[in-house]
Amino acid sequence: MRASRALAVAATACAVIGFTAPIAAATGNDSHTGTGGNGGIAPTNVTVSPTHVHQGGALAVSVTGCSRGGVVTSNAFPKTALTYNTSGNSAASPRIYDHATPGRYNLAVRCTGSSRVATASFTVIRGRGTEGGLGGSMAPSSTEMAVGASMVGAAALGGAVFVNRRRRMSGGNA
Repeated sequence: MRASRALAVAATACAVIGFTAPIAAATGNDSHTGTGGNGGIAPTNVTVSPTHVHQGGALAVSVTGCSRGGVVTSNAFPKTALTYNTSGNSAASPRIYDHATPGRYNLAVRCTGSSRVATASFTVIRGRGTEGGLGGSMAPSSTEMAVGASMVGAAALGGAVFVNRRRRMSGGNA
């Protein structure tokens, strides 16, 4: 019983730390990239997810303070427009070049109508990553179709024989 209580306390502690770390990181960014009186058009709280992305992969960039949109630029991907959403953030999903050299890159965010720039960094990893399965994107082959059809036919034939024998047995006893 003691081990389960210790495990529960440890899991709770890890959850608390895990939930408060992003809040601490987000509030830490406000101190050096404030709006500076630009009327809500200065980029703040730039977040990049994932921070390690494969060549050809996509990033999710989220920015606070760009109420009129803006652009995200980097040497690792083409210039990408920020779109403003209803939650008060702007977002972009740039796709990393297939031929990007693996290593650390910076991205720059500039809001429309502002000269202020906020930056964030990410790392490009060699390779294409995992594909995650076929997900129904491939049709069955003719061999698989033939095997499936024969299994359905055998099940139907077996069911018919079973019902027919049962009918004879019940008909003879009645």
